[in-house]
Amino acid sequence: MSMTRLDLTGLKCPLPALKTRKALQSLRGGERLEVCCTDPLAVIDIPNLIRETGDRVEIVERSEHSILFLIEKVGDRSD
Repeated sequence: MSMTRLDLTGLKCPLPALKTRKALQSLRGGERLEVCCTDPLAVIDIPNLIRETGDRVEIVERSEHSILFLIEKVGDRSD
């Protein structure tokens, strides 16, 4: 299974969500995207984005300094 890593450390809202959306568009169904960011608003913005896209957030880890999302692309969509 393919994994793409996206380091968005230091970026502020709305950039983490926008860059995550762009990265998801290049993935195929079943592929995963690991997103690491530091913006506290990402814990709201990225899950909201994933609800919109219909994909799935598998793991969310939050530490003192960063937030890690593991997102699975559910399938190819024709919007």
